[in-house]
Amino acid sequence: MSWMAAWYPWIKALHIIAVMAWMAGMLYLPRLFVYHADAVPGSVQSETFKTMERRLLRAIINPAMIASLLFGLILAGTPGLVVWSEGWIWVKLGAVSGLGIAHHFFARWRKEFALDRNRHPAGFYRKVNEVPTVLLVVIVVMVAVKPF
Repeated sequence: MSWMAAWYPWIKALHIIAVMAWMAGMLYLPRLFVYHADAVPGSVQSETFKTMERRLLRAIINPAMIASLLFGLILAGTPGLVVWSEGWIWVKLGAVSGLGIAHHFFARWRKEFALDRNRHPAGFYRKVNEVPTVLLVVIVVMVAVKPF
């Protein structure tokens, strides 16, 4: 496991970059949904949103999530980095799981928009847009402060 210690700074940097890309997409996609919900199905505007949402999810959000989880698992497996008896890591992992669940719902709603079957008003997506932000705050506080 000495390779983990040697590569730790690079793995950590790649993890942070991947998380930033994941969060950028997770904050932007529901904002697109807000505007898409008000677009007339089949309109040029609606079709443009469909393209933007698909590309954002497939080209940025999905790969960034995979990279975040991969590099995060490597970091979690680095000897001495995580004390598993401390509570902060479990709260962080719970918040990361919540982010994964939000990601799942965002992907599902994107498919509904693609089929012109959106069931939610713009206000719903305005509220949902806050979920990734709250989870991000929890994750950063747990990692940076380790309050317990």
